[in-house]
Order: sequence, then C-alpha cells, then structure tokens
Amino acid sequence: MSSATVLCQSSNCPHGNPPSRLECPTCNKLGIRGSFFCGQECFKGDWKTHKIIHDLARSPATAANPSQDGTFHPFPNFDYTGILRPVYPLSPKREVPEHIPRPDYATHEDGVPTSEMRRSGQPPRLLNSEEIEKMKFACRLGREVLDIAAAIVRPGVTTDEIDAVVHQATIDRNAYPSPLNYRNFPKSVCTSVNETICHGIPDRRKLQQGDIINLDISLYYDGFHADVNATYPVGEIDEDSKKLIQTTRQCLDEAIKICKPGALFRDIGKVIEPIARANGCAVVRTYTGHGINDLFHTAPNVPHYAKNKAVGTMKPGMCFTIEPMINLGSNWDTYHWPDNWTATTVDGKRSAQFEETLLITETGVEVLTAGSTDL
Repeated sequence: MSSATVLCQSSNCPHGNPPSRLECPTCNKLGIRGSFFCGQECFKGDWKTHKIIHDLARSPATAANPSQDGTFHPFPNFDYTGILRPVYPLSPKREVPEHIPRPDYATHEDGVPTSEMRRSGQPPRLLNSEEIEKMKFACRLGREVLDIAAAIVRPGVTTDEIDAVVHQATIDRNAYPSPLNYRNFPKSVCTSVNETICHGIPDRRKLQQGDIINLDISLYYDGFHADVNATYPVGEIDEDSKKLIQTTRQCLDEAIKICKPGALFRDIGKVIEPIARANGCAVVRTYTGHGINDLFHTAPNVPHYAKNKAVGTMKPGMCFTIEPMINLGSNWDTYHWPDNWTATTVDGKRSAQFEETLLITETGVEVLTAGSTDL
C-alpha cells in the first residue's frame, strides 16, 4: 500500500489520525509494514506500546532454542489475534496432600468428570438445608482465596506465581483446587490476561503495567464446589479497559437482581446484552454459566446473551453461576490457542469477566461468593 494512504497509527493522535508518511525505522528493518505516524509527537508518545511489536517480530525463543532464562514460546508459528504470548515451560503439576478429599476427575488419567457425565440431562438438583450450609461454607472459602490472589496482582508478578499462591491458599483450607486436572487442565486457577476471554493457563509471563487479568477461583470442600471470578487492573489501565471492567460488573449485578423463584433462566441474557451493547461491547456466546453443587459443572445452563433458548425456571435450593464474558467492540466470537484451553477474542481486543455462585431462596437470591462490595 502507498504510505500516503496509511493513517497515523497513534492511539492518541491529536490531529485525528491523518494520512501519514513518517515510518518507524525499526519496523522497516524488521519487515513490518504500515507503521506510520503523522509526526514525532505521535511517534514518541506511542513508543511504549509500539515497541512491543518489535519484540514480537524478532525470532522467538523455542523449546529447542530457549532464551537465556530458560523460557520459550511454545507455538511460534501460531497466528495469534493479539499481542499476548505464552511463556513456557509450565511449572510441574502442584501436589495436593493425600488427606484432602477430591472430586472423581482429580485422579482420572484423562481428567474425565465421570459423575458429571452420569448425571448429564437430569434436571437441576434442589439442595436440602444441610447441603446448602456446605455450599455456603465452600463459597466463603472460594472468596477468601480470590481475595488473597488479587492482593498480589501487580506488574512483574507471573501468572504461575499467582497459581502457586492460589494452590497453597486452597490446600491450607483443606480444599481441593477444582480446575486441577479437570479435563486435564494443568493448573489450580485460570488466569486470563487482556484479550483472553477465559481458561488462560498460568505460565511464566510477567504481568505488565496496563494489563487486565481475570482470576477464576474454584475449589472443592466437603463434597461441594465453589466458583467465583473477577477482573483486575494491573497498575494504571487505559479508559477503555476501565469501562470494560465496569460494564462487565454491571452486567452481572443487574442479572443477579432478577433472580428469584419462578424467574426464567433465558431472561438473564435479556438483561445482560443491552447493557453490554450500550457500552460498545459484545457478549460472548461460546461459554455460559452453569449449575454447581457436588458437581463442578451441571444443570442448569445459563447463557448470557439475549434471545437464547435456555430452558427452566429458578426454584428454591438451586445453585448456579452467572459469569458474563464481555468483549470490547462488536465481536463476541472466540479463538483458541493450541494449548486446547486458552480462548481469546478474534480481533485481539480485550475481554473481562465477573462470576458469582448464587443460591435461589424462598424469597429471592443469595450471592454465596459475595465480597464486601458485592450484592
């Protein structure tokens, strides 16, 4: 393309991103085309984020030729949608003391949740008073672990270090980290950074100033699972990311407000999607909320988008999650990395998520995983 037709690449161009001719010399040497700016002001002002492109374009370390610190890029030929990259090797699988009870998939070679498969297709369970108390206690532990993990989020911390903290905090409470070996997931928490929608695998990448990260905590205690997550800023973040996080939390909070006996599961998406769209965001359709009790994932299915076909009404004794995943922009679709877990946005834009575990009561709803500032 002609340089005269390339708009200024600065994200904060004071001149309205006019056609530009000042090309980044480093990009030119690396064979990167289209890096033009309208002047030195925009070039220098965008440097901190722009220089990341140079690092990505240079030959990455591989398993056969790791960097000096032993790390490497496991999928050097993969066509990523954004700038996030995995940093391997993964740390060894963390051990859970033998005395801690665990779900069936924890010891299965392939991580298959056989109990979930046996009960597939059955209606949602209605918990009795004793089971409800166990769910409440497990959920309080889940919130404690999330708060502990959130406290160490800062630039320079690796997601693997967060996994280590989550793992230790979980077993300190005589609980089992539910993600560990679930369908062969290798870690004790999902850490989803920037354009990652969900199921990010903790690795050796250091969090950077301006990142956002979702921490998805699940644990199993006394026969019952808890599930809660939240998205956090890493240092100071841009306005779009702030708005994304606020919008996502609002989507969850407003959806919780309609939950009560007799409410329809399909109406949850009817609440969430208009809020997302009004704020320039899209609702992910690939993943949903779910029932949770003695099983990690079970009925009911809880879509977060409008005009869904979810069946069923809420009844006292039901436990389930609402966990909207909200993307910046208009694209709700997902793109998976070769690790078979990490789901990212298709356009590289950022995504955020919040999740709570809920109990339907005789008169309304109780947020079992609520933090001090939640509903």
